[in-house]
Amino acid sequence: MAALIYLLALSGSATAKIVANTSLHPSVDPSIAAEIIVGEPLDGFVSFSIEFASFPDFAGNSSTPNKFSNNLLNNLGYLTGTKPYIRVGGNTQDYAIYNPNLTIALKGTVNATRSPDYPTTIEIGPSYFDSYTTWPNVKFSHGFNMGGNHDDRQWATLIQTAAIACKTLGKDKLYWWEYGNEPDLFPTSAQGPVRPANWNESDYVAEWLVATRAIKGVITETCPDLLGNDTYGYLAPSFAGIGNNLKAPRAWADGLNTDGTVRYFSTHNYISGATSPGVTLQGTLMNHTRTRSSVDTHVSEFAQISPSAPGLRQIMGETNSLYNQGKPGLSNSFGAALWGIDFNLYCASVGIGRVHMHMGTNYRYASWQPITTDLAVVGTKAPYYGNIAVAAFLGNLRIEPVRIAHLDLSSNSEGGNSSDSAVGVQDAAYGAYVDNALTRIMVINMRAYNYTLNGTGNLDTKNPTPRKTRTYSFGVNGFPNGREALVRRLYANGSDAITGITWDGLSYNYELDLGKPVRLRNVTAGERVRVKNGVVEVRVPDSQAVVLDFGAV
Repeated sequence: MAALIYLLALSGSATAKIVANTSLHPSVDPSIAAEIIVGEPLDGFVSFSIEFASFPDFAGNSSTPNKFSNNLLNNLGYLTGTKPYIRVGGNTQDYAIYNPNLTIALKGTVNATRSPDYPTTIEIGPSYFDSYTTWPNVKFSHGFNMGGNHDDRQWATLIQTAAIACKTLGKDKLYWWEYGNEPDLFPTSAQGPVRPANWNESDYVAEWLVATRAIKGVITETCPDLLGNDTYGYLAPSFAGIGNNLKAPRAWADGLNTDGTVRYFSTHNYISGATSPGVTLQGTLMNHTRTRSSVDTHVSEFAQISPSAPGLRQIMGETNSLYNQGKPGLSNSFGAALWGIDFNLYCASVGIGRVHMHMGTNYRYASWQPITTDLAVVGTKAPYYGNIAVAAFLGNLRIEPVRIAHLDLSSNSEGGNSSDSAVGVQDAAYGAYVDNALTRIMVINMRAYNYTLNGTGNLDTKNPTPRKTRTYSFGVNGFPNGREALVRRLYANGSDAITGITWDGLSYNYELDLGKPVRLRNVTAGERVRVKNGVVEVRVPDSQAVVLDFGAV
């Protein structure tokens, strides 16, 4: 029976329809094929990138570990079988200078003309590396300073920190290394150029090879047990994106992997910028068309490299909603959580192996705020609930390797109003296949529903806008009549909500149990739907995501 479901899905029998819960006539769109991608998500698919200067805030130290952060990581590890991999890097890794006499972990100076969100003059001391000891069963990549920040201590910093980092991480905690963050922006960075305008791919590759060979020399002397193929390698090239000063395929052709040490082809992605003109929640983030287009450009880029690198996997080494640390009211909203689900699962469906969602202290798009500052209060933020929903949909990857299929709903325009020329497709659906059998379906209704008054945060109690509910129907020929699917919902009062969010009736809020899951009695859970005549239907209100789990008892 399972094999039959798989073959039928491949042949295009899986159908989907959207019926708006209005007086409009329902519309049924054509059958869609569920394409099964050869590549499966890597373990720890739901992972994070943490700003280098913010890492001590997120992790704490051995004396005062950040238990809240660890609880949130544990939640994800419980669902997927592996705790998230943590990439420690970002812009501030290329500002960090080592001072062996510094008695604190990090000393940073914020220059608001360069960036108001993080320090751009940084020293780190020996105790910085103590933060790597606080989260059990987590692997880290450490970002080395390539940019230099016009500081003549850059090379000494590289040699000294390579020795400390390898001894601190060891085999149990080492993910991979990274040398340089977004070097394609070095000649043009808004925070100040650190390379000449004519710096090109061959110049970059020459620098990268000299430094990575020096790092290997340090590790040979200090940590020789880390020199095996399974313990020594890099995330690279960690470029900011398509169309910048350097091109990844050209860097590859110029010999980036001459030494065979690139373990994952790491690219960075942001859908748009926090201050970019015309950025909106509906048009920019809750826009499946835009998300697909953005991810597809990276897939196409990797396709130029992959024929010469068999077995190499592509990952998103740093990504989130809007660059420049996100926009209030957008990046920290429930709508951004819905975007995050769509973005992550589309990445999985096209063969991207792992996604590192970027975070930093006080960042608007962060999944959580690790400590209380004068700008933000410690707590779980809306995007984290999207991380949880993705992890739950993927399931335990160690026990049941899963393949993710993108179910194209783009033709559902009549009646269902799923597509609008101004905001693109507003629905997305994905199938999860275990042993070639359809096991779960994710439905994301990304039509914006605002429950506050004109975005002011005040409830519009006099004239609340009705919240529409759509019916999604999927052909599941091969499932018998009466076959049940458990329904798990990601819920909030609206796309503009920044609090009051639950997943399957669970809250992960800091104030309830320090981020551990807490069952809320006032939120319905345990709903089920049944297959009827080869079709399963589920009703999904605007601004909500739903998982149908056919494997749940």
